Amino acid sequence: MTTGVLIVDDDELIRIGLRAIIDAQPDLSVLAEAADGAEVPPLVARHRPDVVLMDVRMPGIDGIQATRHLLATSADPPRVLVVTTFANDEYVYEALRAGASGFLLKRARPAEVVEAVRVVAAGESLLFPAAIRQLVGAYGPAGGDQLRAARLTEREAEVLRLMTTGRSNPEIAAHLVVGVETVKTHVGNVLAKLAVRDRTQAVIAAYESGFVTPSG
Repeated sequence: MTTGVLIVDDDELIRIGLRAIIDAQPDLSVLAEAADGAEVPPLVARHRPDVVLMDVRMPGIDGIQATRHLLATSADPPRVLVVTTFANDEYVYEALRAGASGFLLKRARPAEVVEAVRVVAAGESLLFPAAIRQLVGAYGPAGGDQLRAARLTEREAEVLRLMTTGRSNPEIAAHLVVGVETVKTHVGNVLAKLAVRDRTQAVIAAYESGFVTPSG
């Protein structure tokens, strides 16, 4: 199967570069391009992409607004991968809080771009634990009660703590000495109880609630 991608960036050169990288892969295909977040909803409805590469800073509707609107209005929204110049950027943090599954630097190597699209398309989150810690420390509100209200079990809390370190399901399973399917069940329960879409938002909730701290 081919993974369909929508590229959203106001810089034409960036769009050209990303299209060349993605279309060079046999399992990836650029379905459409947009220069403004306002163009995203109709293009998503028309082309049904699996992944949206979303520039976070655009002069019209920026990536935060576009991501928030897309996830709120689409019954089966695509995964959003934020594309940014700077990792330590409040816009990136707000886009992740809005529902993006991860972020990618514009200076990333072609192989990193391809891998990021594949990871996100597979339903995983593109987590950079150190970067998220830095973002939360700089921009995240403190004292949220999302974790308290979720009433996680002891094992679910342990799984969430391991998720904040960027461990994959197999790595968590090996650490806890349980099966991968068991971990998947726990991760699913954590996401459902926190009412979040994926691991990225779960990790942010863990930091903002003080369950884990940016300082470790």
